[in-house]
Amino acid sequence: MEAIRKDIVQEQLNSFKNKRVYIHLETTNGAYASHFGNQGVNVGAYIRNAQITFTEAVIKGDVGYRVGLKTELGWLYAEGLTDWELYNQNQLLLAGHDADGRLMVALQISETPFQ
Repeated sequence: MEAIRKDIVQEQLNSFKNKRVYIHLETTNGAYASHFGNQGVNVGAYIRNAQITFTEAVIKGDVGYRVGLKTELGWLYAEGLTDWELYNQNQLLLAGHDADGRLMVALQISETPFQ
């Protein structure tokens, strides 16, 4: 993966507009919750192979980017994204890592189901 460049990621997002795509969206602080002096609560969200069609895609921010996808019924978004990769020419992988390289958020868009 490489650091997000908004212009390139925006082009990739646009290539999926108005297509039925599969989404993987995951957030977690996992075992990292202990960084609050054992006062933290483990939080996370996970959805895989949800199908959506989005008509608008927006990337905002400077560090820890936000990506929003506008669907017929509302918006889907992920925040804290730092890195990206195009995989197999039909899967856009976006991830947010903390300063120690641990995964905190992932948003993936694919024309085919994720394995």
